[in-house]
Amino acid sequence: MEKRQERRQERRGPVPAGRAPDATRLREAALKHLARFAATELGLARVLARRVDRWARRAEAEGQDSEMIAAAIVQARADIAEIAQKLTAIGVVDDAAFAASRARRLNQAGRSQRAIRAHLAARGVAPGTADSVLEEAPLDELAAALGQLKRRRAGPFAAEPPDLAARMKAMGALARAGFSQDIAGRALDMDRDEAEDRLIAARRG
Repeated sequence: MEKRQERRQERRGPVPAGRAPDATRLREAALKHLARFAATELGLARVLARRVDRWARRAEAEGQDSEMIAAAIVQARADIAEIAQKLTAIGVVDDAAFAASRARRLNQAGRSQRAIRAHLAARGVAPGTADSVLEEAPLDELAAALGQLKRRRAGPFAAEPPDLAARMKAMGALARAGFSQDIAGRALDMDRDEAEDRLIAARRG
């Protein structure tokens, strides 16, 4: 999203750097972002850091004093850490709620638990938080594997009964997506009606 906005701005011409981002402006930017997107504490900090980086690049292009730019970056980084921590402390940012919501959505989209854990880690969710969330609301790994197969029109969802080669190909795809051999085998062994029922039940929660 942000990269697309940057490309549009580049087509319109250089954007003035303006004043260095201070704590007030960074907090406003944080709240504006959170009004549109869910984020973790680390994720929010990254968004704000990219904003500061864009300002620094523009300031450098305009020939502003390099020492002034460096000092502003140091101050902004300290402000960002404090802003993200305070918003987390008052509950505006909630890593556990983010993880639970994102895990449910990705599970329903056919992502394996291993892939979901990797996604959460990349978004700044601590391993302990991810563990707690997944223990409280275990994911339906079998339904996720079936979701993968349905999108690929493989296994129970194939137009024709799969032969050995097709089965091995589907097993490989599920393994690469992070599913265990046991889950992959169970998904591939289901008949279509049973598989459809399992997907409907998973969507209903």
